[in-house]
Amino acid sequence: MTTGSNGRRPAGSATHAIHAGNPAGRPGQPVVGPVVRSSTFFWAGPDDGIDLMYSRYGNNPNQLSVAARIAALEGTESALALASGMAAIATTLLAATRMGDHIVASRQLYGPTRQLVSQELARRGVDCTLVDPCDAEVWGAAVTPRTRVVLIELPTNPTLRVFEIAPAREAARSVGALLAADMTFASPINLRAAEHGVDVVIHSATKYLGGHSDLIAGAVAADRETIARITKTMKLYGGSIDPGTAWLLERGIRTLPLRMERHNRTALHLARWFAGVEGVREVIHPGLPGHPDHELATRLLDGYGGMVSIVLEGGGPAADRFCRALRLAVPAPSLGGVETLVSQPRHTSHAELKREEREAIGIPDGFVRISVGLEDPEDLRADFGAAIRAATGSPEKVAARL
Repeated sequence: MTTGSNGRRPAGSATHAIHAGNPAGRPGQPVVGPVVRSSTFFWAGPDDGIDLMYSRYGNNPNQLSVAARIAALEGTESALALASGMAAIATTLLAATRMGDHIVASRQLYGPTRQLVSQELARRGVDCTLVDPCDAEVWGAAVTPRTRVVLIELPTNPTLRVFEIAPAREAARSVGALLAADMTFASPINLRAAEHGVDVVIHSATKYLGGHSDLIAGAVAADRETIARITKTMKLYGGSIDPGTAWLLERGIRTLPLRMERHNRTALHLARWFAGVEGVREVIHPGLPGHPDHELATRLLDGYGGMVSIVLEGGGPAADRFCRALRLAVPAPSLGGVETLVSQPRHTSHAELKREEREAIGIPDGFVRISVGLEDPEDLRADFGAAIRAATGSPEKVAARL
């Protein structure tokens, strides 16, 4: 990466998104690099002067290029692209722990991540303590000399809570543990977690980094030594990203800053609009003054994000009718795409939790998670308004001012 070197001012996020990881230009070189499909590369031995290259090792040209771009966006020394977001989280935790170790994690996590730390790793002899991330006092009380990782997610999925990073960071530092953070909902455009002392930044790159609902990928960004440890584990467990997917991911990242700007703006617009619609019991978005973390989100984030959650009157049946009535927004799991995606966590991300467990972390029946896309806001309002009428039988009380 040449931008920002040679005494020039550091490059901004938009410049990194387009240029980081590109080789130095020369006449006749393609502006957009090709997909390198080869699984293996010429290498006779160490005397060749290069590392052994093998796509399962994550050092195919496409894999290296997209990793360099992610590292530049996050402001870390290094990064690694993997086959999925869960591959990124699982490989990180496997690299950092062994039998007898301990993890402290937010209890407000993506459902499969919570299963991973509380059930799957437990089978391998790694204990986990789940804590309320919004209680600053619990982090220090939960860590022990056996704690190797403190794991957070910010903003939380799907309840959109925002909390101070410092208590988790200081707790991790006190016992020499890594602070790892799933920053999928924020993206590096809204929050660069490494600037706040996070050691390992994790993304489901399927979401905002890719941005077009056409790939499955994950990413980890950290210092070189940590990435080397995670890469070693990835080689054993086989979670490397396919070169073609790496190429698609890099293409998606080029427009990430522009897309996030639109996601941020339209989601806040819709959140304000939902607040005036009859049949909507609660609107959850950090940009609303009534959100419990609004002041902190305003200070911590560069954008409130593209996610809006609502709770419909009528509970689960109303939410089911709402999703079936949508004609423009797409009822489907996942998030971060150019199209608006709508899901019910009780059926998807948090389906493994009992009803009372979901309610305890703020996900009652009737909870609908909306990943706001790039469509015209007026068209989304019309679609959501019709779906709410179909779900609740109530007329809208829509503020025409919006």
